[in-house]
Amino acid sequence: MRLLRLLSLLQTSRDWSGADLAQRLEVDARTVRRDIERLRDLGYPVQASQGQAGYRLGAGAKLPPLLLDDEEAIAVAIGLRTAASGTISGIEESSLRALAKLEQVLPSRLRHRVNLVHSVTETLPSRGPTVDPDTLTAIATACRACEVLRFDYESHDGTLSTRRTEPHRVVHTGRRWYLVGWDIDREDWRTYRVDRLRPKIPTGPRFAPREVPELAGYVSRGVSTSAYRYQAKITLGVSADTAAQRISPTSGMLEAVDDHSCLLHTGANSLDQIVLYVGLFDFPFTVHEPPELIARVRELAERLTQASDSR
Repeated sequence: MRLLRLLSLLQTSRDWSGADLAQRLEVDARTVRRDIERLRDLGYPVQASQGQAGYRLGAGAKLPPLLLDDEEAIAVAIGLRTAASGTISGIEESSLRALAKLEQVLPSRLRHRVNLVHSVTETLPSRGPTVDPDTLTAIATACRACEVLRFDYESHDGTLSTRRTEPHRVVHTGRRWYLVGWDIDREDWRTYRVDRLRPKIPTGPRFAPREVPELAGYVSRGVSTSAYRYQAKITLGVSADTAAQRISPTSGMLEAVDDHSCLLHTGANSLDQIVLYVGLFDFPFTVHEPPELIARVRELAERLTQASDSR
């Protein structure tokens, strides 16, 4: 366990003196030096700085053995099992192979805990579009290198176009993967569905990173509101926390008003779809915009009243 703590300290982006490590680990300096040598024997490239004794973990030429504590091992095992039925195509078999290797080296007590979780868990396979792992890798590489990404893109209506984008971040909502980037030709930030784009290689020139919008709110607006014909603003008669239990970030963006109300920003290509979506939550609500939605709510309310008239 002490070796794991030492490895965790060395993985932070700083140099550690032998005295600092000894104080953190509550051992003497000789024990620290001995543990450093044990990590090196295992294949971890622990570097020592010149002059004042300092240590940090360098980049290795080979993959050393994994040292995981109990919680980390269980988290990795469950994550691999989940990835086998996730939204990235082609990694199902690889995930199961990695899981089988991990379970072979788990202590019996941990293997029992992992198998217990698996025995009572049923994961529904993703029915939506999946993402090519090579596409994710290409996007991540361009983001890290700050290089312009060119790709063919299919919009929601099937229109094909070629885009040039300064890629910033990949955002995963649980069901979809999105790229957030600066569209060079449109001179504005855009959100792209990763399953609809095909990168072109090689990438373009390097660019200076821009100040970006707040990602969570920007992506939520982009995928739940901005992309649709009708963009609605609705007050809900419940707190934002209560509403968030029913409304996902991909369906609408919530803005707290007070302890008893919040604003919902959502969108759809059909007015009836918005009315039905909000009405079925059983929350008190008031529609503010667009005017067409207000008129549609009044029309439907009158029709429903007439339909329930017992005369």
